[in-house]
Amino acid sequence: MHDYTGQTALVTGASKGLGEAFARELAARGAHLVLVARSADALDKLAEQLRSAYGVRIDVIAADLTDRRSPQVVADTLQERELTVDLLVNNAGMGAVGPFLSRPYEPNARSVDLNVTALMGLVHHIGRSMLARGRGGIINVSSTAAFQPLPYQAGYSATKAFVLSFTEALAEELRGTGVRVMATHPGATDTGFFDGTTAVMNPKAVAPDRVAARTLDDFARGRSTSFPGRASDRVLTLVPRLLPRSLTARIAGVYNRRTGHDRVADRHAAPAPQGS
Repeated sequence: MHDYTGQTALVTGASKGLGEAFARELAARGAHLVLVARSADALDKLAEQLRSAYGVRIDVIAADLTDRRSPQVVADTLQERELTVDLLVNNAGMGAVGPFLSRPYEPNARSVDLNVTALMGLVHHIGRSMLARGRGGIINVSSTAAFQPLPYQAGYSATKAFVLSFTEALAEELRGTGVRVMATHPGATDTGFFDGTTAVMNPKAVAPDRVAARTLDDFARGRSTSFPGRASDRVLTLVPRLLPRSLTARIAGVYNRRTGHDRVADRHAAPAPQGS
Protein backbone atom coordinates (compact mmCIF):
# COMPACT_ATOMS: atom_id res chain seq x y z
CA MET A 1 0.00 0.00 0.00
CA HIS A 2 1.54 3.30 -1.10
CA ASP A 3 1.67 6.03 1.50
CA TYR A 4 0.03 9.46 1.08
CA THR A 5 0.96 10.79 4.53
CA GLY A 6 0.96 14.57 4.81
CA GLN A 7 -0.65 15.21 1.44
CA THR A 8 -3.94 17.04 1.11
CA ALA A 9 -6.32 15.38 -1.34
CA LEU A 10 -9.56 16.86 -2.63
CA VAL A 11 -12.13 14.22 -3.58
CA THR A 12 -15.31 15.08 -5.45
CA GLY A 13 -18.45 13.01 -5.12
CA ALA A 14 -17.13 11.96 -1.73
CA SER A 15 -20.39 11.30 0.10
CA LYS A 16 -20.99 7.78 -1.26
CA GLY A 17 -19.95 5.13 -3.75
CA LEU A 18 -16.49 5.31 -5.29
CA GLY A 19 -15.87 8.81 -3.91
CA GLU A 20 -16.39 7.61 -0.36
CA ALA A 21 -14.06 4.68 -1.08
CA PHE A 22 -11.36 7.10 -2.28
CA ALA A 23 -11.81 9.21 0.85
CA ARG A 24 -11.54 6.22 3.18
CA GLU A 25 -8.53 4.80 1.35
CA LEU A 26 -6.67 8.12 1.31
CA ALA A 27 -7.37 8.72 5.00
CA ALA A 28 -6.10 5.23 5.82
CA ARG A 29 -2.91 6.12 3.95
CA GLY A 30 -2.38 9.27 5.98
CA ALA A 31 -3.76 11.95 3.67
CA HIS A 32 -5.64 15.01 4.86
CA LEU A 33 -8.86 15.48 2.92
CA VAL A 34 -11.13 18.06 1.37
CA LEU A 35 -14.46 16.35 0.70
CA VAL A 36 -16.75 17.85 -1.95
CA ALA A 37 -20.33 16.85 -2.75
CA ARG A 38 -23.86 18.25 -2.51
CA SER A 39 -24.87 16.62 0.74
CA ALA A 40 -23.29 18.48 3.66
CA ASP A 41 -24.83 16.10 6.20
CA ALA A 42 -23.37 13.01 4.54
CA LEU A 43 -19.97 14.67 4.20
CA ASP A 44 -19.95 15.77 7.85
CA LYS A 45 -20.80 12.25 8.99
CA LEU A 46 -18.03 10.72 6.87
CA ALA A 47 -15.56 13.40 7.98
CA GLU A 48 -16.19 12.65 11.65
CA GLN A 49 -15.69 8.93 11.07
CA LEU A 50 -12.39 9.47 9.28
CA ARG A 51 -11.07 11.96 11.83
CA SER A 52 -11.80 9.52 14.64
CA ALA A 53 -10.35 6.52 12.82
CA TYR A 54 -7.19 8.04 11.34
CA GLY A 55 -6.52 11.37 13.04
CA VAL A 56 -6.28 13.27 9.76
CA ARG A 57 -7.59 16.76 9.01
CA ILE A 58 -10.85 16.79 7.09
CA ASP A 59 -12.46 19.81 5.47
CA VAL A 60 -15.92 19.73 3.91
CA ILE A 61 -17.17 21.83 1.01
CA ALA A 62 -20.83 21.36 0.11
CA ALA A 63 -21.25 22.20 -3.58
CA ASP A 64 -23.52 21.10 -6.42
CA LEU A 65 -20.99 20.37 -9.16
CA THR A 66 -23.69 20.33 -11.84
CA ASP A 67 -23.79 24.11 -11.34
CA ARG A 68 -21.24 25.60 -13.72
CA ARG A 69 -20.25 28.18 -11.11
CA SER A 70 -19.21 25.51 -8.62
CA PRO A 71 -15.53 25.06 -9.62
CA GLN A 72 -14.94 28.74 -8.90
CA VAL A 73 -16.84 28.45 -5.61
CA VAL A 74 -14.67 25.49 -4.58
CA ALA A 75 -11.48 27.33 -5.57
CA ASP A 76 -12.54 30.44 -3.65
CA THR A 77 -13.33 28.36 -0.56
CA LEU A 78 -9.93 26.70 -0.69
CA GLN A 79 -8.28 30.10 -0.83
CA GLU A 80 -10.38 31.47 2.03
CA ARG A 81 -9.46 28.50 4.22
CA GLU A 82 -5.81 28.65 3.12
CA LEU A 83 -5.90 25.06 1.91
CA THR A 84 -3.32 23.77 -0.57
CA VAL A 85 -4.41 20.75 -2.59
CA ASP A 86 -1.64 18.27 -3.44
CA LEU A 87 -3.90 15.70 -5.13
CA LEU A 88 -7.17 16.34 -6.95
CA VAL A 89 -9.39 13.28 -7.41
CA ASN A 90 -12.12 14.17 -9.91
CA ASN A 91 -14.49 11.33 -9.10
CA ALA A 92 -18.01 12.83 -9.16
CA GLY A 93 -20.00 11.54 -12.10
CA MET A 94 -23.35 10.38 -13.35
CA GLY A 95 -24.84 8.92 -16.50
CA ALA A 96 -28.20 8.36 -18.15
CA VAL A 97 -29.22 4.94 -19.44
CA GLY A 98 -31.71 3.97 -22.14
CA PRO A 99 -32.54 5.11 -25.69
CA PHE A 100 -31.44 8.73 -25.99
CA LEU A 101 -34.50 10.06 -27.85
CA SER A 102 -37.16 8.33 -25.75
CA ARG A 103 -35.65 9.01 -22.33
CA PRO A 104 -35.60 12.34 -20.44
CA TYR A 105 -33.03 14.80 -21.67
CA GLU A 106 -32.17 16.42 -18.33
CA PRO A 107 -30.02 13.56 -16.93
CA ASN A 108 -27.90 13.66 -20.08
CA ALA A 109 -27.41 17.42 -19.77
CA ARG A 110 -26.53 17.12 -16.09
CA SER A 111 -24.00 14.38 -16.84
CA VAL A 112 -22.20 16.71 -19.26
CA ASP A 113 -22.15 19.47 -16.64
CA LEU A 114 -20.81 17.09 -13.99
CA ASN A 115 -18.58 14.67 -15.90
CA VAL A 116 -17.08 17.23 -18.27
CA THR A 117 -17.59 20.87 -17.28
CA ALA A 118 -17.05 20.52 -13.52
CA LEU A 119 -14.06 18.24 -14.00
CA MET A 120 -12.43 20.61 -16.48
CA GLY A 121 -13.15 23.62 -14.28
CA LEU A 122 -11.62 22.07 -11.17
CA VAL A 123 -8.56 20.97 -13.11
CA HIS A 124 -8.10 24.51 -14.39
CA HIS A 125 -8.58 26.27 -11.05
CA ILE A 126 -6.64 23.84 -8.87
CA GLY A 127 -4.14 22.74 -11.51
CA ARG A 128 -2.95 26.32 -12.04
CA SER A 129 -1.93 26.51 -8.39
CA MET A 130 -0.12 23.18 -8.69
CA LEU A 131 1.73 24.38 -11.78
CA ALA A 132 2.81 27.57 -10.01
CA ARG A 133 4.24 25.47 -7.14
CA GLY A 134 5.85 22.99 -9.50
CA ARG A 135 4.23 19.96 -7.88
CA GLY A 136 0.89 18.21 -7.57
CA GLY A 137 -1.24 15.41 -8.95
CA ILE A 138 -4.60 15.00 -10.65
CA ILE A 139 -6.59 11.78 -11.02
CA ASN A 140 -9.55 11.96 -13.38
CA VAL A 141 -11.99 9.08 -13.05
CA SER A 142 -13.00 7.99 -16.52
CA SER A 143 -14.33 4.53 -17.44
CA THR A 144 -13.80 1.62 -19.79
CA ALA A 145 -16.85 3.16 -21.51
CA ALA A 146 -14.48 5.86 -22.80
CA PHE A 147 -13.01 3.55 -25.43
CA GLN A 148 -16.09 2.90 -27.56
CA PRO A 149 -19.51 4.38 -28.30
CA LEU A 150 -22.18 2.78 -26.14
CA PRO A 151 -25.69 2.72 -27.58
CA TYR A 152 -28.25 3.18 -24.77
CA GLN A 153 -25.56 4.96 -22.76
CA ALA A 154 -24.64 7.34 -25.55
CA GLY A 155 -24.25 10.50 -23.49
CA TYR A 156 -22.36 8.79 -20.67
CA SER A 157 -19.79 7.10 -22.89
CA ALA A 158 -19.28 10.37 -24.77
CA THR A 159 -18.48 12.24 -21.54
CA LYS A 160 -15.98 9.59 -20.54
CA ALA A 161 -14.37 9.71 -23.98
CA PHE A 162 -13.87 13.42 -23.32
CA VAL A 163 -12.22 12.67 -19.97
CA LEU A 164 -9.87 10.17 -21.64
CA SER A 165 -8.80 12.54 -24.41
CA PHE A 166 -8.56 15.60 -22.16
CA THR A 167 -6.47 13.79 -19.55
CA GLU A 168 -4.04 12.31 -22.07
CA ALA A 169 -3.52 15.70 -23.73
CA LEU A 170 -3.07 17.51 -20.43
CA ALA A 171 -0.61 14.90 -19.16
CA GLU A 172 1.60 15.60 -22.17
CA GLU A 173 1.31 19.38 -21.72
CA LEU A 174 2.46 19.01 -18.11
CA ARG A 175 5.32 16.61 -18.76
CA GLY A 176 8.35 17.75 -16.81
CA THR A 177 6.50 20.39 -14.77
CA GLY A 178 6.19 18.41 -11.55
CA VAL A 179 2.42 18.08 -11.99
CA ARG A 180 1.24 14.59 -12.96
CA VAL A 181 -2.14 13.72 -14.46
CA MET A 182 -3.63 10.23 -14.68
CA ALA A 183 -6.92 8.83 -15.92
CA THR A 184 -8.35 5.78 -14.22
CA HIS A 185 -10.73 3.54 -16.16
CA PRO A 186 -12.77 1.24 -13.92
CA GLY A 187 -15.19 -1.17 -15.49
CA ALA A 188 -18.42 -2.13 -13.79
CA THR A 189 -18.17 -1.02 -10.17
CA ASP A 190 -20.62 -1.95 -7.42
CA THR A 191 -22.15 1.46 -6.74
CA GLY A 192 -25.66 2.90 -7.04
CA PHE A 193 -25.01 3.98 -10.62
CA PHE A 194 -28.36 2.72 -11.90
CA ASP A 195 -30.40 3.69 -8.85
CA GLY A 196 -33.82 4.96 -9.81
CA THR A 197 -34.06 2.87 -12.98
CA THR A 198 -34.84 -0.73 -13.86
CA ALA A 199 -31.28 -1.21 -15.16
CA VAL A 200 -29.16 -3.56 -13.08
CA MET A 201 -25.44 -3.61 -12.41
CA ASN A 202 -23.24 -6.35 -13.84
CA PRO A 203 -23.14 -9.13 -11.20
CA LYS A 204 -19.36 -9.25 -11.66
CA ALA A 205 -18.98 -5.59 -10.70
CA VAL A 206 -15.88 -4.81 -8.63
CA ALA A 207 -16.05 -3.37 -5.11
CA PRO A 208 -15.39 0.39 -4.90
CA ASP A 209 -12.66 0.00 -2.27
CA ARG A 210 -10.68 -2.22 -4.63
CA VAL A 211 -10.98 0.33 -7.45
CA ALA A 212 -9.87 3.15 -5.16
CA ALA A 213 -6.90 1.25 -3.73
CA ARG A 214 -5.61 0.11 -7.11
CA THR A 215 -6.04 3.55 -8.62
CA LEU A 216 -4.03 5.17 -5.83
CA ASP A 217 -1.33 2.50 -6.11
CA ASP A 218 -1.05 3.07 -9.87
CA PHE A 219 -0.76 6.82 -9.37
CA ALA A 220 1.93 6.38 -6.72
CA ARG A 221 3.86 4.17 -9.15
CA GLY A 222 3.91 7.01 -11.67
CA ARG A 223 1.59 5.43 -14.21
CA SER A 224 -0.25 7.57 -16.75
CA THR A 225 -3.26 5.25 -16.97
CA SER A 226 -4.96 2.92 -14.52
CA PHE A 227 -7.28 -0.04 -15.11
CA PRO A 228 -8.21 -0.84 -11.51
CA GLY A 229 -11.04 -3.29 -12.11
CA ARG A 230 -11.06 -6.82 -13.46
CA ALA A 231 -8.05 -8.07 -15.42
CA SER A 232 -10.21 -8.37 -18.54
CA ASP A 233 -11.12 -4.66 -18.54
CA ARG A 234 -7.90 -3.52 -20.18
CA VAL A 235 -8.10 -6.26 -22.81
CA LEU A 236 -11.66 -5.26 -23.70
CA THR A 237 -10.56 -1.67 -24.32
CA LEU A 238 -8.04 -2.85 -26.89
CA VAL A 239 -10.63 -4.49 -29.15
CA PRO A 240 -12.43 -1.25 -30.16
CA ARG A 241 -9.12 0.20 -31.35
CA LEU A 242 -8.75 -2.62 -33.86
CA LEU A 243 -12.29 -2.63 -35.29
CA PRO A 244 -14.16 -0.08 -37.43
CA ARG A 245 -16.09 2.37 -35.24
CA SER A 246 -19.42 1.38 -36.78
CA LEU A 247 -18.81 -2.28 -35.95
CA THR A 248 -17.72 -1.41 -32.44
CA ALA A 249 -20.95 0.53 -31.87
CA ARG A 250 -23.01 -2.35 -33.26
CA ILE A 251 -21.36 -4.89 -30.96
CA ALA A 252 -21.83 -2.62 -27.94
CA GLY A 253 -25.47 -2.11 -28.91
CA VAL A 254 -26.08 -5.84 -29.06
CA TYR A 255 -24.57 -6.26 -25.59
CA ASN A 256 -26.62 -3.46 -24.06
CA ARG A 257 -29.83 -4.77 -25.61
CA ARG A 258 -29.12 -8.13 -24.02
CA THR A 259 -28.81 -6.43 -20.65
CA GLY A 260 -32.12 -4.64 -21.18
CA HIS A 261 -30.76 -1.12 -21.51
CA ASP A 262 -32.94 -0.52 -24.56
CA ARG A 263 -36.09 -0.82 -22.45
CA VAL A 264 -35.10 0.87 -19.22
CA ALA A 265 -37.78 2.65 -17.18
CA ASP A 266 -37.64 4.89 -14.13
CA ARG A 267 -38.54 3.34 -10.78
CA HIS A 268 -38.99 6.73 -9.09
CA ALA A 269 -37.49 10.19 -9.27
CA ALA A 270 -34.26 10.53 -11.24
CA PRO A 271 -31.17 9.61 -9.20
CA ALA A 272 -28.82 12.23 -7.85
CA PRO A 273 -25.26 12.37 -9.21
CA GLN A 274 -23.05 9.68 -7.74
CA GLY A 275 -21.36 10.87 -4.58
CA SER A 276 -23.65 13.89 -4.33
